Amino acid sequence: MEKKNDTSDFILLGLFKHTRSHLFLFIVILTIAIASLMGNILMILLIHRDHRLHTPMYILLSQLSLMDLMLVVTIVPKMASGFLTGKKSISPAGCGLQIFFLLTLGGGECFLLAAMSYDRYVAVCHPLRYPILMNWPLCLKMTMGSWFLGAADGLLQAVTALSFPFCNTHEINHFFCEAPMLVRLACADTSVFENAMYICCVLMLLVPFSLILTSYSFIVAAVIRMRSTETHKKTFATCSSHLAVVGLFYGAAIFIYMTPKSYRSANHDKVVSAFYTIFTPVLNPLIYSLRNNEVKEAWKRWLGKCANLKPQ
Repeated sequence: MEKKNDTSDFILLGLFKHTRSHLFLFIVILTIAIASLMGNILMILLIHRDHRLHTPMYILLSQLSLMDLMLVVTIVPKMASGFLTGKKSISPAGCGLQIFFLLTLGGGECFLLAAMSYDRYVAVCHPLRYPILMNWPLCLKMTMGSWFLGAADGLLQAVTALSFPFCNTHEINHFFCEAPMLVRLACADTSVFENAMYICCVLMLLVPFSLILTSYSFIVAAVIRMRSTETHKKTFATCSSHLAVVGLFYGAAIFIYMTPKSYRSANHDKVVSAFYTIFTPVLNPLIYSLRNNEVKEAWKRWLGKCANLKPQ
């Protein structure tokens, strides 16, 4: 089979066509992406500025917002420029960087959500020992470990995926570079890499998810033993935000990486990918703002300070 030069650019077919209805959808998604950027930036600034939120729980939340922020920046600018200018090509280096950042952020978020569930387990089940069991050195190790494990997975898959020779067809039926889509264009046997990639993705999803389930099993058992209705409500308010974020993230990720290809179409993959790369990042700060009393109080304090700074 004839091969092209490996340095040839890839073509991202994109999410939208140039029709009136797709133009409307593009504007909606671009608006959501901008709202996501603003929401996550504000969440990071709020946690940074309010000393009452300088606890492991909210430091981990600020890292979640940072990951969501970077995820949108990795995907949306290229997608938007491709739609507006018609230039859908992406260099191999640009494609590799997208794969690296997507897997770094996706994998990192898996382990970060597991760390957040452990934080909630300690807060509910061992409140008196919280400063000891969830200390700052451990919080830092959890944060750095999440970034490191995600980056290791991203670097390995990006380098390996780009090491294959590619055939004449350089078209990727997606709006961003993704390792599974890229290896389909290879002119070599990629079965070993695809199987290894599948196992790696399953482990990156299931290991943190198992830790989350274990943490919440202990939390539920502790809540059942509590007799105070007020304590039940407070515990539910504390944990419900995190559970909602976990449900959104893992629902989309499991569909993408663990559902057999025969049950999915390219368009379905694009829709679900848009959900977890664009829609979920805007929902996370909203969930924590609306369902967390401490965050709501912090917003009120910040808005009050801003109002006092206005000239009378």
